[in-house]
Amino acid sequence: MIKEFKEFAVKGNMVDMAVGIVMGGAFGTIIKSLVDDVLMPPIGLLMGGVDFSKLVITLQEATADKEAVTINYGLFINSVIAFIIVAVALFFVIKGINSAKKAEEEAPAAPPKQEVLLEEIRDALKAGK
Repeated sequence: MIKEFKEFAVKGNMVDMAVGIVMGGAFGTIIKSLVDDVLMPPIGLLMGGVDFSKLVITLQEATADKEAVTINYGLFINSVIAFIIVAVALFFVIKGINSAKKAEEEAPAAPPKQEVLLEEIRDALKAGK
């Protein structure tokens, strides 16, 4: 069982998955920054100077010994926009990969040398040579 796991891990499946997870995490961080730092400030400005990260519904005001209880719907809006950007980006990546695979599958394979030789012989016999 240990031998099989080593073969599985070394084959590249585990390495490919680890690279994908690390790249996905880095991509998620970049998208979060894009949404929070680049997209939302101009959108907030267009909406009258709204800072989405500070949009909250206060359920209970803060007291001397307790923090305020809030629903942070502005942060949720930021997260939804980040998710949509990641989903669109992944859609285009997967669409590109599928197009490449489809083009590869549609490309006709070269016939084997034996078939080419047999076709040449057939054509020569038909021509009467």
